[in-house]
Amino acid sequence: MESVYIETTIVSYLVARPSRDLLVATHQQITQDWWIERRQEFDCYISQIVIEEASVGDPKQVKKRIDIINAFPALEVTEAVENLTRAILAKGVLPTRAVRDAAHIAVAVVNNMDYLLTWNCRHLANAQIMRRVAGVCTEEGYDMPLICTPEELMGG
Repeated sequence: MESVYIETTIVSYLVARPSRDLLVATHQQITQDWWIERRQEFDCYISQIVIEEASVGDPKQVKKRIDIINAFPALEVTEAVENLTRAILAKGVLPTRAVRDAAHIAVAVVNNMDYLLTWNCRHLANAQIMRRVAGVCTEEGYDMPLICTPEELMGG
């Protein structure tokens, strides 16, 4: 099976109270649809970064997020992951305040994931940034996974 690194926004959208914002509500529904219809077709992984991010906020929401992610193996944040995170930030591909986003990419890259699934379209599922990140990954000797939203991974 293909592998998917599940970034924190996916779990957050999955358990969040329904939004009044139409776009967010649509993303929540697509996330739920992917979770029900497609998730079992992939080997899904998280990381300690996801665990840390999911552990912040409203205690009831935290419990829901943690209950979901506990079902998945956590990929390690190794020295190679830290080195690639630093390389992405050093090249200015992402702003230094987006260190966790760079780390999500690095975890997925170093662990040879097929996909990084996210709703973070500012720093992750962003065509211009993905192109630049792919260049850094290539320079560092890695292949970058496809970074996409659940909508893009719904299948045909």
